[in-house]
Amino acid sequence: MSAPSPAAPAPALALPVLRRAAPVLPVVAIVVLLGLPVAPDSNATPADATSGLVVLWAVAHTVRQARRPLTRTAAVVLGLPVVGLAVAASGAVTPAEAFTGLARYLQVFVLVPVAVVLLVRDRRDARLLLWSLVGLALWEGALGVHQFLTGTGASYQGAEIRAVGTFGPADVMGMATAVAFGLVAATGLALGARTRALRTVAAGCALALLLPLTVSFSRGAWIATAVACGAQLLMAGVRRAARTAAAAVAVAVVLVGGFGVGAAVLQERLSSITRVADAPDQSVVDRYSLWAAAGDMWRGHPVTGVGLKAFPAHRDGHASLALSSGSDTDAAGWGFRRQPLLTPHNMYLLVLSEQGLVGVLTAIGAWLALLVCAVRRMRRAGHARDCAVAACGLLLWQYVDFLYADIGGPSTVLTGVCLGLGAWWALTPEAIAGTAAEASVR
Repeated sequence: MSAPSPAAPAPALALPVLRRAAPVLPVVAIVVLLGLPVAPDSNATPADATSGLVVLWAVAHTVRQARRPLTRTAAVVLGLPVVGLAVAASGAVTPAEAFTGLARYLQVFVLVPVAVVLLVRDRRDARLLLWSLVGLALWEGALGVHQFLTGTGASYQGAEIRAVGTFGPADVMGMATAVAFGLVAATGLALGARTRALRTVAAGCALALLLPLTVSFSRGAWIATAVACGAQLLMAGVRRAARTAAAAVAVAVVLVGGFGVGAAVLQERLSSITRVADAPDQSVVDRYSLWAAAGDMWRGHPVTGVGLKAFPAHRDGHASLALSSGSDTDAAGWGFRRQPLLTPHNMYLLVLSEQGLVGVLTAIGAWLALLVCAVRRMRRAGHARDCAVAACGLLLWQYVDFLYADIGGPSTVLTGVCLGLGAWWALTPEAIAGTAAEASVR
């Protein structure tokens, strides 16, 4: 009689793991769906639709658990932007613009972050979400590098070499944002990893993402990533920061100097960051013209702004003649398109011009409160140091990037996910609970 064959352990273990991670998996699905190709002229994506379902799932899950959904502090901080949005929506040019603008702002800055806070129950859920950001970044980065090497990306200086991943030339910041979020998440995971194997894998992912971020030619993403990762390294200690910075510089030298990866184009792009008065390129001229127009709008409506989504209607009356009518986009398979300049490409100035001081105190005040609370908790991070460093880095990256960009495009929902992850660390008791609490399921 033959001995019975041993049962395969993988299926038996997989079911409890999936069951335990089930609440946060819809949030992970948002990140995964962002890796799908974006259709031209698409105003909604599968990730956007899924984010609405995730909000409903979060409400249903909270009701089923019969527990208090948010602490008082979390409810105030996350709900504060609603006040400014409601006031600004009442001043919109048309009811349709008021509705669409309010829906988008609520999605990104209120509903999706609240859903993430409710569904991320402990550090394991947070780490799963962080690794999903890294996975999305690696996928988009691989596509972006392929586009750069084969000349199938978006047009840049007459050559189709700009890496845009699946987001297309209509959202040239999309891939840069996804890759930067993944790089910041990987850096946090590496700096706080409890095992050498995880530290090595996370550090390797972070270094690998430097190349696609470089060939995205996104100056704002470069600056935000340098600031966020620099702050993360300082959180981990000056000595480790020096070693990691040296490694990153060595990789950059090898890629750009040794292999000549876009050296001339990269040099021109870097020099354009500070070239404002001395023959700046048209994109820099347009950006400063839009910034000046936003400031002029606020001076005319200092308390409540010009109204939600009303910046395009007031732009020409406040912008200088140096502003062009739009930006040109082109890519393989997309064709030439003219993108109108409908925002100041600065989130703070967009809030100031459309929502006035009310928006500054509510929306920007809430963002600042999140960062302050997140940094203050760093002292009590303990075994959650990887989550803490990553969450603080993601918040800081977004706030610095808001100096050069605003919401819009398929990648926007990713902002809501990362703000939610930062809010989970900053505002929930579970984020700093002990290991024993991690093992329990709320």
